[in-house]
Amino acid sequence: MDGVLVDSETYICNAAIMMFSELGIKVLPDEFQPFVGMGENMYIGGVADKHGIKVDIEQVKSRTYEIYKRIVRSKLSSLPGAHEFISKCRKKGLKLALATSADRIKLEVNLKEIGLSRDSFHSIITGLDVENKKPFPDIYLKAAKSLGIKPQDCLVVEDAISGIKSGKAAGCRCLAVTSSFDSSSLREADWICESLLNVPEEALNW
Repeated sequence: MDGVLVDSETYICNAAIMMFSELGIKVLPDEFQPFVGMGENMYIGGVADKHGIKVDIEQVKSRTYEIYKRIVRSKLSSLPGAHEFISKCRKKGLKLALATSADRIKLEVNLKEIGLSRDSFHSIITGLDVENKKPFPDIYLKAAKSLGIKPQDCLVVEDAISGIKSGKAAGCRCLAVTSSFDSSSLREADWICESLLNVPEEALNW
């Protein structure tokens, strides 16, 4: 979702920075980069660990989401080609699962803000549905199972290094979108594109 369908990284980063500021901790945006795509528990918890502070992860995550929901209102936008790509896949008769490391509350906010219905997908898996987050394969194994499709017959669309590792570990083929990392960082993927507006045809025809 984040970095593939919607450009939300700056907002969740700012929300987390504001939350840490309320705790008296000054955090810089670059400190979150190693945890992109791993879910908010790692995104927030990893930075907290780096600063040597113990936090109630559910409490600080809840506060971060409160801030996030406020600052994204009428500001979030879908990434180029997101709606078109989903429509193209559905017209081809492909089954779609939205698999995100984010919690359900963030998913609901994001979909509403970019005008995508839950019905756009045949299945939705969130970070709350799996024990091991990316780069472990759990989320994509669960997504494939929810669709009734073997992992090796699935295409994972990702923007993050941890997501590509997760998809490959699950046995899926991977399409990387360079919205968050450069192509050299995502070279484990089977295909790479700059946006969902220019997805290689072979990525959907194999």
